[in-house]
Amino acid sequence: MLLKRYVDVALSVPILLLVRPALIGAGLAVWRDSGLPVLFRQERVRLGFRRFHILKFRTMRVQSGGPMVTVAGDKRITIVGRFLRHTKVDELPQFWNVLRGEMSVVGPRPELPVYVEFYNERYRSILTVRSGITDLASIYFRNEEAIMAQSRDHLCEYRECTLPAKLNPADKFIQERSVRGDFAIIARTAIATVCPGAWFREN
Repeated sequence: MLLKRYVDVALSVPILLLVRPALIGAGLAVWRDSGLPVLFRQERVRLGFRRFHILKFRTMRVQSGGPMVTVAGDKRITIVGRFLRHTKVDELPQFWNVLRGEMSVVGPRPELPVYVEFYNERYRSILTVRSGITDLASIYFRNEEAIMAQSRDHLCEYRECTLPAKLNPADKFIQERSVRGDFAIIARTAIATVCPGAWFREN
């Protein structure tokens, strides 16, 4: 755990410095496109069932309301927000969550409290490790919004089908986790981001 924390900090500091122009540019783009606030804060559940606020660049209109899941073509998403989501730039502020010790670079994605409560038993093992910016589920379900758009009841689809499927690779991660495995996931995430058409087999 100590080594993993060291790796998280060692990766996050240079990454934040390296992408600083992108952070500034994204913040200005959000502000000019749809005003303030630039960042979106949402309560999620992390290690030990503790709650925290995950950080993202805001990609939806201010006070847009609506369902807790997002699907492709969602009219709440701004023009700039659509680009930030497609490139995953909206996730970059989460490296600050990593530096604060609330998240890891690699680990099961932190979920909303309502869904964690729904699958409480499964999360008892998942929340024994730090939640992450990326994991196997992030790679396998990188087209999640398009998949969800095909369902009539988006909330039911996410709760009953998509989320349980995403928890399976989370279980696998916990059983086989290692620093070497983390770097493999980071590499696969980078490939999936740069080449959206890249195919990865669930194993």
